[in-house]
Amino acid sequence: MRFIDLYIIGSKIKEIRLRKKKTQQQIADQCGISKSMLSKIENGQTASAVATLSKISEALEVPLAWILDDKTEEDLVLQKRSNRQSKVGDVSMGYSYELLANRSLVSGIEPTIVHVTPKHINQRKDSYTHSQDEFIYILEGAIFLYYNGDKHFMEKGDSAYFQGSKPHLFIPVNDEEAKVFTLFIDRP
Repeated sequence: MRFIDLYIIGSKIKEIRLRKKKTQQQIADQCGISKSMLSKIENGQTASAVATLSKISEALEVPLAWILDDKTEEDLVLQKRSNRQSKVGDVSMGYSYELLANRSLVSGIEPTIVHVTPKHINQRKDSYTHSQDEFIYILEGAIFLYYNGDKHFMEKGDSAYFQGSKPHLFIPVNDEEAKVFTLFIDRP
């Protein structure tokens, strides 16, 4: 039988609460528990009902499964190219991508390489929006970055940072695939 490590669970709750700049009182009030109870949970001094942990996870906007998983987030996650799933996506719709590391719930950053489909194959015309900010760096080739109605030529070595909530799209410049290093960053 495996026992859940209350200290790890508590420290994860505290870490995400501090990252979201919430006080113990704010979270406790949202969950209908006392501040001292939340403090004991965060310090691993008491077990808590799953219903209470569920309320805490909702207040902190993280999945309950993440709180209940008593594994710590690793300081170092190595992702060997040979172990990485090559490309995911539909090339005819404009891109495929390689996820370089799983998004950390604590940092909210997801590094990816986007492979922009060559012009003669690319059928994508509609722009994208999403809730994260985005940083891009052109590794190979060239693209047009359509952003919020404007068209920007970008080539190897160029970079941009923008709000993903505004319409954007990577369009190929020619019949060569472009590679774009992308960081998706959760907005605070």
